[in-house]
Amino acid sequence: MMKIIKGLLIGVGVLAVLGVVAVVSMQSSQEWTTGEVVRTPDSQFENLPDYDFEPNYVEVADYRIHYVDEGPKDGQTVLLMHGQPSWSYLYRHMIPLLADAGYRVIAPDNVGFGKSDKPVNWSDHSYQMHVDVMAGFVDAIELEDATLFAQDWGGLIGLRVVEQRPDRFARIMLSNTTLPAADGVQGWLGYPLFRASVWNEGDVQELDFGGEDFSFATWVAYAKTSDTFDFSLLFQNGTTRELSDAELAGYAAPYPTEETMAGVRMFPSLVASQLRQNQAIFDQFYANWDKPLITAFGADDNLMAGRDKQWQDDVPGAKGQAHTLVEGGAHFIQEDQPEELVRILDQFIRAN
Repeated sequence: MMKIIKGLLIGVGVLAVLGVVAVVSMQSSQEWTTGEVVRTPDSQFENLPDYDFEPNYVEVADYRIHYVDEGPKDGQTVLLMHGQPSWSYLYRHMIPLLADAGYRVIAPDNVGFGKSDKPVNWSDHSYQMHVDVMAGFVDAIELEDATLFAQDWGGLIGLRVVEQRPDRFARIMLSNTTLPAADGVQGWLGYPLFRASVWNEGDVQELDFGGEDFSFATWVAYAKTSDTFDFSLLFQNGTTRELSDAELAGYAAPYPTEETMAGVRMFPSLVASQLRQNQAIFDQFYANWDKPLITAFGADDNLMAGRDKQWQDDVPGAKGQAHTLVEGGAHFIQEDQPEELVRILDQFIRAN
């Protein structure tokens, strides 16, 4: 009997070790290398509505990064960070308003998006790579005393860049974004379970945002498996105003072939890939961040509803700020309420 019990205990121990190894192996790697890239032809960007800004480029880790740089060079700097599947085109209405108000406005395209280089292999896109490259970007342009405005993945990346380069930033404005974070068992199991839930969705060819079966995992599976990525459906569903066909086409312009789509398709799969790292950064860095931080989330953005509260409650620099919900603003709030966002941002900078 003792031999049987001993054998069972050994078997349980082996299974436990294998389970730990499996969980650890499914975590996102912190290491990355520069991958093979393609560039979208300039002809794709001709005659885009309200987007006639002079292109600027800088090399970071052998990736060519595109950015808009408008307004007086000696003005207070505002860094506008976009998410997925958008690009700096999302800020086309805010850029001239901020420039006219005297700000230097910098709006980069993340690697894989807009006019920036696009790694063709999905595996070349990792959360850590995008953070490191954008940290290199703010170094390359010698960003100083800047205000970060971040939405969607602009926050997932931008907030990490601030943590890596805090001396380059004076204040932060968040809109419809956060740092996906978890600690303990959830921090270790969150990403593997997230990947399993996406796998369970199978092949998703159509999206029904209002459907009973729709979930974030459905969206991730769609991004990975759909034969056709419907930019128009996504952006129109994420705004309260009706976008014109020409405006919607502008979002798809950087991606004329499947080869240019790796970043767009891979980003949603990376949302939960650094839960433990993000939790540690929030606990050790943002829980002590005493520079000004304000939130202005869209009142009609169901995806991010309530995610502003942690920043308001737990970040010292957020105390006493004029946090708000922007009426008429959905997830892509820059399309719905650009004037209101600029007003809030301008008042925030002047008050701090």
